[in-house]
Amino acid sequence: MGAVKVRAKKHLGQHFLKDKRIAAAIVDALRADGCDTVIEVGPGMGVLTQYLAERKFPSLRVVEIDTESVAFLRENVSGIDEIIEGDFLVLDLGPLGGRIAVIGNFPYNISSQIFFMVLENRDRVTEVVCMLQKEVAERICSAPGSRVYGILSVLLRAWYDIEYLFTVNENVFSPPPKVKSAVIRLTRNERERLDCDEDLFVSVVKRCFNQRRKMIRNPLRMMIRADAGDMPYLSMRAEQLSVEQYVELTGWVSANR
Repeated sequence: MGAVKVRAKKHLGQHFLKDKRIAAAIVDALRADGCDTVIEVGPGMGVLTQYLAERKFPSLRVVEIDTESVAFLRENVSGIDEIIEGDFLVLDLGPLGGRIAVIGNFPYNISSQIFFMVLENRDRVTEVVCMLQKEVAERICSAPGSRVYGILSVLLRAWYDIEYLFTVNENVFSPPPKVKSAVIRLTRNERERLDCDEDLFVSVVKRCFNQRRKMIRNPLRMMIRADAGDMPYLSMRAEQLSVEQYVELTGWVSANR
């Protein structure tokens, strides 16, 4: 592998990784079992990309919105099958074909939006390995009952097994962020569909967490009939319910609209 120059550069809220040992560890965490395509989101100057190229995946694509980074990748990093210049959040994954694994050092300011896009493409995205703000990583990996358990915790757990892999200190980035980072892995579970209206499930989860300090009966009041009966979860708070309980709650809401 030839040396890849790393230039200090920040755009779109992204801090670039300069420690190649961490980069190699992130790439090693990607299993990509049975995947047809690996997509790196926001490769920047190719610190992860150089290690991905060594893995010889069936297809390696990178998505980068910054034109200067795109030019640098084309000139300095080999082994990429396609460089897609544009915004991953509006990328149509359909033409890419087959099963997809996603990897990247996600920009702090759009990491949640990336996960919502993953959810929209859950039938194709089989794995995600990413580095992101430690606070967001802890929220995603949290279990019911945790004070940081939230909307993404529930929605992602419905479709993925989630692992917190390791913490990354600030000094391995240029420029250094003010917070620690973490690397997590999402692996698509075997669930093909939820045993409820899936669009309604998302609405119920979002409504409950938008008023997380209140008992669930309050945010759901506008979704159900005035004469709807009672059920045990209505006296609980949003962070207390598991995915399975939210599925059950959604079924009850559907029957009492």
